Amino acid sequence: MTDFAKLLIADKGEPARSIDVVHPDRFADWLNAQPPRTRSLLAAQKVTGKAGNRAILPGDAPEDWSALLVCDEAEGAPWRIASLGETLPAGTYRLREGSVGGSGLGWLLAQHHFNAYRKDGATEGARVLLTSDPARIDETVRLARAVAKVRDLVNLGASDMGPAELEAEAAALAKAHDATLTVTRGDALEQGYPMIHAVGQAATRERAPRLIELDWGNPDHPRVAIIGKGVCFDSGGLDIKPAAGMRLMKKDMGGAAHALALADLIMGLRLKVRLHLLIPAVENAIAGNAFRPGDVLKTRAGLTVENTNTDAEGRLILGDALTKAGEAKPGLIVDFATLTGAARVALGPDLPAAFANDEALATEALAAGDAAHDPLWRLPLWDGYDEMLKSDIADLINAPDSGFAGTITAALFLRRFVPKDTPWLHLDTFAWRPTAKPGRPKGGEALGLRAVWALLKARYGG
Repeated sequence: MTDFAKLLIADKGEPARSIDVVHPDRFADWLNAQPPRTRSLLAAQKVTGKAGNRAILPGDAPEDWSALLVCDEAEGAPWRIASLGETLPAGTYRLREGSVGGSGLGWLLAQHHFNAYRKDGATEGARVLLTSDPARIDETVRLARAVAKVRDLVNLGASDMGPAELEAEAAALAKAHDATLTVTRGDALEQGYPMIHAVGQAATRERAPRLIELDWGNPDHPRVAIIGKGVCFDSGGLDIKPAAGMRLMKKDMGGAAHALALADLIMGLRLKVRLHLLIPAVENAIAGNAFRPGDVLKTRAGLTVENTNTDAEGRLILGDALTKAGEAKPGLIVDFATLTGAARVALGPDLPAAFANDEALATEALAAGDAAHDPLWRLPLWDGYDEMLKSDIADLINAPDSGFAGTITAALFLRRFVPKDTPWLHLDTFAWRPTAKPGRPKGGEALGLRAVWALLKARYGG
C-alpha cells in the first residue's frame, strides 16, 4: 500500500512550491492582483475562474513556478485539492493561504493506486504536502489507509478474496493491536450459526463458511459491536443471478471491508470502547448441497426463516451475527452491508441507506456524515411493512415477492435479530464507484466509513 505518512508532513519552512486555491467568487480580485504576464498566461490558457480551472504559474526565476486551482469546495473539504494530488509533478508543495485541514485526505488518496494485478503501476514519484497543523497528520494518514484498505479488498478478484482471506485480514489486525481472534467453522458453525452455515455450505472446502470475531479494548469501556457482511462472491445461489448481475459480485464482501478498516481505526487511535468485530464470511455458491428456495432455516435467535430467495442471503448471515453481537449486551451495534439493489435504485451509488432504531443515534449519524463529507441518507424502519415478512409455515420469510420497499424490508428483517433495547445503525452501502472523480478512482470505495468513524470518535474519544 502507498506510504501515506511520507506524503503529508509538518511544515518546517523547507523549500516548496506554492499552491493557490481560489474560490470562483474571489477569482476576479485575485487575478487583478497578479502581474501582467501571469494574467496574459492565464488568458492564453483560457482560465476564466470556473471551478476546476487549473494552471501552472511562472515565478521570478526561470525554474520557479507555482500552481493554481479554482475550486468552489469549502476549505478543508476532503476532495478540495485531490485533483492536484493526481496531476502535479513529483515534488513538495504548500498552500499559499489557508490550512490543509481535511483536504489532506484527498491529497493522499489521489496518490493511491490498486496495482495488485498490474506491473505498470504509477512511477511518477511522490507529491508531498506540507501542513501547518501537524496534530491532524496521524489521523489523516490512518483515515487514508482505512479508505485505501476498503478499496483494495473490494477490488481484489473473488479468487484472491474468499472467507479464508478475510480471516487472514482479521488475524493480521488482531496481531497488530493485541486483540483476540475467534473463528467458528464446521460443525460448531452449523450448530451455533445455522444461517451462516446454510448460505455458505455449497462452497468448496477451501472456501468454507465461518464467523470471524475479534475482541479488543478495556472491558470497563462501553461495548461496541461492528459487523460486516462478508459474502466473498454472490452467484445468487440456486436463484442464480444473470451474468450482468453477477459481474461485480466480488464486491459483496464490501461490508466486511468497511468493518475491518473501521476496526483498524478504532484500535489504532485507541477509542475508549470494548470492540467486538464480527464478520460472517461465506461464498454463495451453487452445488448439490446448496440451500434451496422453500427451505426453512433455523437461526441462532431461535426463529425460523422460510427461504424465499437464495439471492437474499446477506440478511441471513447478518441475522446470526447480529444475534451473537446482541448476546454481549453492547451499547451500540453498527453493521455495514452491500445488501440490496433497491438501495441503489432509490439513492444511487453515492449515498448509503441508513437505518436506526434510535432517534438520537440517527441524528448523530447523519450529522457525523455531513461533518465528514461522507453523507448518509436515512430510510425508515416502517412498521407497516413488517407484514410483508410473514410466512405461512415459519416465523418469517427472508424476501417478499412484491418487489416493494426492498431496502426497508431487508432492514426490517435484520431488526428481528437486534435486541429491542440496543441502539443499532444499519448501513446499506454500495462499496463501489462506477465513475472516477478526483481522488476517487472507479472501483471499490469506502462509503459510510468516515461517517461512522466521526460518530464513534465524537461519542468515545481517543
